Amino acid sequence: MTALTSRKPARLAPWEERPSPVGQFGKGTLVTLIVVAVLGPLYTIVLTSLSSSATVNRAGGLVLVPDGITFEAYRQIFSDTVVSRAVLVSTGVTLAGTLLSTGVSVLGAYSLSRPGSFLHRPLLFSVLLMFVFFPGIIPVYLMVSGLGLKDGYWSLILPTAVSAFNVVVLRSFFMNIPGEVLDSARIDGAGEFLILWRIVLPMSKAVTAVVAMFYAVGYWNAWFNAMLYIDDTRKWPLALILRQYVVDSNPLPAATAGVTGDAPPTLAIKMAIVVIAVIPALVIYPFVQRHFTKGVIVGAVKG
Repeated sequence: MTALTSRKPARLAPWEERPSPVGQFGKGTLVTLIVVAVLGPLYTIVLTSLSSSATVNRAGGLVLVPDGITFEAYRQIFSDTVVSRAVLVSTGVTLAGTLLSTGVSVLGAYSLSRPGSFLHRPLLFSVLLMFVFFPGIIPVYLMVSGLGLKDGYWSLILPTAVSAFNVVVLRSFFMNIPGEVLDSARIDGAGEFLILWRIVLPMSKAVTAVVAMFYAVGYWNAWFNAMLYIDDTRKWPLALILRQYVVDSNPLPAATAGVTGDAPPTLAIKMAIVVIAVIPALVIYPFVQRHFTKGVIVGAVKG
């Protein structure tokens, strides 16, 4: 009894010990620097977009100190049919593409998570092969043209509709759902689609939300497919406008007969377009941020 009571308590792991004052100060300093590095450029971009031309000229570029707020840059953007239409195109493509991609990925991942499914091994091998091989731009371009998708909105969705990484993450998460739960549902007469809808998806909200956000951000920021497949400037998404108008400093294309778009863009208008492109991700991220650890790390590691 004496030997048991005199035994020293087990030593905590380094990450379980209480940090020293120096360590706490170092962590606080590091977090502060990261926040400044992230929010500093965003603050400058937003402030420049809300500044007048005179303020931008006095600052010699990006505005760091506010000197009056004006929404003139945003008024000019939304009075231009090119940018307004691009926002609508990006919104529609993002919504449709996210629903399609998430639905197909969930169905494919659930089928690949069931060992006895139809063509399980060949289909799984094909998905894993996508991590190593990519057909290339020219074959994909010829396929899109051959299917009559060129210069259509579906060319912005179908070529990149399914990500092998997202399918594997979903599959790994589905495989960790207890088989007894699914078997009990089958005994009660439930089919596979009902099991997926009523049991698997409610238990996989975290990983599904994260995958959906991955798809949504990808569609919203995609510009390369639009540059390849879309010739009609009225169908350009916002990401391509952002590249042409902000990055390359090219004039906006004339979307209608009444729009010239040949005047060089001002810095305030450029930054306003950047803000419009960033806002959706900033709005969506807080709602799914709490799912990232459970949805991605748990889903990827446990599988």
